Amino acid sequence: MMKVKIKKDNKTKEFKLISSWAEVTLETWLKLIEFKGGSKAEEATETIEALSDIPKRLIEQLSLRDVALIMGRVSELQATTNSSFKRIVEIEGIEYGFHPNLDDITLGEYADLEQFIKVGLEENLANVMAVLYRPVVEKKNEVYTIEAYGDGFQIRAEQMKKMSAEQVQSALVFFYNLGKILW
Repeated sequence: MMKVKIKKDNKTKEFKLISSWAEVTLETWLKLIEFKGGSKAEEATETIEALSDIPKRLIEQLSLRDVALIMGRVSELQATTNSSFKRIVEIEGIEYGFHPNLDDITLGEYADLEQFIKVGLEENLANVMAVLYRPVVEKKNEVYTIEAYGDGFQIRAEQMKKMSAEQVQSALVFFYNLGKILW
């Protein structure tokens, strides 16, 4: 976490702001995407509130210059994300593996992915990740097997909300590119 010092009424307080896009969860990222439709002031307020521990009332009292500095830093962090695709991610101590062979995807998995994307990818990102990533049940070197599809889907979708936005973005790029190749 990066530190931000704010001076108000001759008192300086220190707050935390993310220092890496990897610290942003899927759940937080979805909130940020939601605010894109509002005014620039609302978007800045909500973004800073979501990515720091600065209270909203204090954010609203920041100068435009300070808001621009913070938003600039957030943009830099987002631009320097680690886009390398990770086949295995860890969330709260559990390893989740990306579907090891998309050629073997079941009709049920495909139908669910298709439906989630059709009704709205942004609202269903956690569900999409829950189809693509499942708990690793066996692993040896780079080879692994994952849990069967139907097992614990809703619980897994909730867990995926804690996945980093950086990991989600790289998985979506991989999935999209692979889909274009397979198509």
